[in-house]
Amino acid sequence: MIRLLDIFISLITIFVLAPAMLIIYFVLKLSGVSPIFKQERLGRFEQKFTLYKFRTLSKGTKEAPTHEINNPDLVPFGRVLRRTKLDELPQLFNVLKNEMSLVGPRPCLLSQLDLIEQRQKLRIFNELPGITGLAQIQGIDMSNPKLLAEIDAKMIMKMNVINYLKYLFQTIYKGHKDNLSK
Repeated sequence: MIRLLDIFISLITIFVLAPAMLIIYFVLKLSGVSPIFKQERLGRFEQKFTLYKFRTLSKGTKEAPTHEINNPDLVPFGRVLRRTKLDELPQLFNVLKNEMSLVGPRPCLLSQLDLIEQRQKLRIFNELPGITGLAQIQGIDMSNPKLLAEIDAKMIMKMNVINYLKYLFQTIYKGHKDNLSK
C-alpha cells in the first residue's frame, strides 16, 4: 500500500508542481549552473543509487553532509530553494524509480562511515530511504549518527499507512511553519 501511495502522491505532486519545477530549472540554467545535482547515495540493501536535487551549492563544493559545510557557496536562488525545500523536488523521480520512498530514513553519503555502521547494526538498510522521515520532523541531522539511526529504527518499527501519512503532513506543516517564521 505504501508503494502505491508513493507512486500516486509523487505523480500528483510532479503534475501539480511541474510549472514550478520548470521555472526553477530554467532560473538555475540561466544563472550559469547545471540545474540538476546528482550524487551517489546508499539505498536499500546498501545499493548505490543516484539521488537528484536542484543544485543549491556551487560546483566544486566539497562532497559532505550539509552540517559539515561551513559558509556554503550557494548558487543564486540556492538559499530560497534550500529554505523552502524545493531543491528536493527532483527526488520524486527517485521515488518513481523505486530507489526511494516519500517517507523513510534519509539516504546517506558513501563517506558517512559512522552512520553506515550505526544503520547496519539496526538494519536500517532493509528499507527504502526517504525524502522525509521522523528524524527530519524532529530536526535531527546526520551529525549524530547513533541518535539518527535510533530514530530511523523507531520510525521503521512503527511504519504503517497512518504513520506514513502523518509524517508527510508533519513535514509539510513544519516546513510551512518554519518558512512563516523566517
